[in-house]
Amino acid sequence: MDKRIVFLFVPVFFLSVFFSCSDYQKLLNSDDASEKYKKAEVYYNSGEYRKANRLFEQIIPKYRGRPQSQRIIFFFAETYFQTKSYSLAAYQYENFVKSYPKSERVREAIFKAAKCFYLQSPSFSLDQNETYNAIEKLQVFINLYPDSEFTPEANQMISELQEKLEKKDFEIAKQYFTIRDYRAAVKANENFIAGFPGTKFREESMYIKFLSLYEIAINSIFSKKQKRLNELKQQYELILRYYPETLFLEDLNKKMERVNIELSNYNLTINILSKNHDKV
Repeated sequence: MDKRIVFLFVPVFFLSVFFSCSDYQKLLNSDDASEKYKKAEVYYNSGEYRKANRLFEQIIPKYRGRPQSQRIIFFFAETYFQTKSYSLAAYQYENFVKSYPKSERVREAIFKAAKCFYLQSPSFSLDQNETYNAIEKLQVFINLYPDSEFTPEANQMISELQEKLEKKDFEIAKQYFTIRDYRAAVKANENFIAGFPGTKFREESMYIKFLSLYEIAINSIFSKKQKRLNELKQQYELILRYYPETLFLEDLNKKMERVNIELSNYNLTINILSKNHDKV
């Protein structure tokens, strides 16, 4: 009995899908703008955004200048947003704002357009032009509507985007250390910390600068060793001043043991040379 029910159900199901698609195709080919508008909203409300999108697109010229036009253009943008076509969505939201600057939906449209740029921001390892654009758009929105219900989300998105920019610069600074260009690593990490003083990567960046200074100092020629070892000690003290319980404390202390030995050996060598000079 169960098998026959399934057997009967499958054809009925596919027939219903077929007629549904057929009805939709007929609607697309129809000249009935009113019916298209009605069905577009039905499709939108049921989550069939692609179908709604095609119908809204067809009726926009038919309703231009009429009261329904404002609603149609806004929901046309929404269908692009819901289908993750963010470039097209942003364009349509901005088109809506230009067409209806006094609409009660303008605030939402400006926010959604900015959010589209945020959603298109690529991985930190790629070019960040879209990220800068997104920050600019979101900041414009916050400046226009500081008390909006969307403002907390806009602030959060800006924080995420700024962190992405920080991570990109930090990874570049780290890369110099990885390829053993220690002088460039020192400079890059100094610039990074100066450019992003409140960054969450600050502690690690200071540590990488220490490691770079360490490699330079330990492998330095004798005439420059004392100065470079003392610079290294200053960096060590600076890290502990800001991060007394730093995650890198064990390695820092271990390396400082070597630094103190190197300084002692340096001073011992200087004393020996000085005594020999006096004898001469």
